Amino acid sequence: MAPQQPSSMEEQSGELCEPESEEGEKQGPGPPSDQAHPVTYDAPDGGWGWVVLVATILVLALTLAFPSCIGIFYLDLQEEFQASNSETSWVPSIMTSVLHAGGPLCSVLVERFGCRATVMFGGVLSGFGMAVSSFSHSIVDLYITTGVITGLGFCFSFQPAVTILGHYFVRRRPFANAMSSTGTALGLSTLPFLGDYLQSTLGWRGSFLVLGAVLLNCCVCGAVMRPTRPRKPRKSEVMSNGPRPAGKKGCVLGIFQGLASFLRKHMAFDLFCSNPRFRVFSLGITWMMLGFVVPLIYLVPYATAHKMDPSRAALLLSILGFVNIFVRPPVGVLFSLPWFKGRHIYVFSAALLINGLSNSICCISASFPVLLIFVLTYGLSMSLVGSLMFTVLMDTVEMSQFPSALGLLSIMESVTLLIGPPLAGILVDRTDQYTYVFVACSISVALSALFLMVSFYWLDSRDAAQKNSSPASGSPAKPAFNLAMDCQFSSVPTDGDKTNNPSSEAEKITNV
Repeated sequence: MAPQQPSSMEEQSGELCEPESEEGEKQGPGPPSDQAHPVTYDAPDGGWGWVVLVATILVLALTLAFPSCIGIFYLDLQEEFQASNSETSWVPSIMTSVLHAGGPLCSVLVERFGCRATVMFGGVLSGFGMAVSSFSHSIVDLYITTGVITGLGFCFSFQPAVTILGHYFVRRRPFANAMSSTGTALGLSTLPFLGDYLQSTLGWRGSFLVLGAVLLNCCVCGAVMRPTRPRKPRKSEVMSNGPRPAGKKGCVLGIFQGLASFLRKHMAFDLFCSNPRFRVFSLGITWMMLGFVVPLIYLVPYATAHKMDPSRAALLLSILGFVNIFVRPPVGVLFSLPWFKGRHIYVFSAALLINGLSNSICCISASFPVLLIFVLTYGLSMSLVGSLMFTVLMDTVEMSQFPSALGLLSIMESVTLLIGPPLAGILVDRTDQYTYVFVACSISVALSALFLMVSFYWLDSRDAAQKNSSPASGSPAKPAFNLAMDCQFSSVPTDGDKTNNPSSEAEKITNV
């Protein structure tokens, strides 16, 4: 099974990036030709793939890490619009939620236009959203421009970038994925410095305008992500010529069939009901996201509220990014070793538990040394969680179901990503204390880790007990009845089969 997995992944990524090439594999009658499986379709595992890898790293740095850096402008937005903590926290929460929830829509664009065009469109959309947000006159305007428009542009950029990277790398895919995951860390280590410099020189409006121009670099990164397969007529266009029921009933039936097909392909509701491991994992991740990213949003406001210099507070986020840069690649290589196969979920749960408990360090003090210890502990555990999340999902579902499982998981976690920061803002408004936010995040993330650990241990124990109670897989099955010792059997074809295809013979039992 192991040698076949890269092939299936290659076919999946090829389908997502250039679905039109599917029709190229359909051949007419006659002997098979080399065009059915052309050599040029193989992933290069190098060459131009390294350029695509660098572009993917930059795209992830500009998209996934961006919402966490909004905290640098948190107090400026509060003062500008006279908004409460809960109202201001909706800006990064909407951006992060839309970034994940737009996955199914992004898949439709990728299937229609390809990965390169979708990444470039996402860069234009995110840059436009940030530029327009610099002219906002109310906090609601920021919800639409910075939250919805920019977040949707981020979604359209980073998901196709990760998809096409899997198409360029098969043999070296673990290394490529580990290196691409450093993009988020790279953004966390550089964007806070850039945001702090822009905020001190241009204010938040000028900063948003410049950041919008910076996000246009996603278009440059998308331009180098050329497809490895030629574009050909889509399979859906060829197969859609069959007869359909006429009239209004046929139109409604076609709409429902298309909707059902879309949900099966992009959101695995049937898999959620039939696969208990995927159900447990998706519920645990949804629970985790309620408090996983909240500390990154409130770390800078918490530090500056206790008279820390804004540049030193931004330095904390940069240190967090550098920790992820140096830890994620070796972690990705380490946990690809055979010994960890089947144990990824327990390492993931342990790292998540440490990540949750580390939030309580912030309750000790708001001094720089204490927050530095928190950032180092949080960064190490965050590196493990980020490196293993998709690995655990791949262990939980089959690779053919991975895209739809990821789509449903993105929709589920976007709900808690949306409500987490505003709930923390309400807690700050009512208590005037940031420490309660970190306590709540610690409890939420730690409980989700324990839920995952205990649930998977119970599932593994149940499966092991069922396996031990069933007959050994190598022993032959016992007959349902005993046969007499003098029974003899011989197989002869029936009279009708003598004149037909000799390969399909019905057998009779004789000489009993």
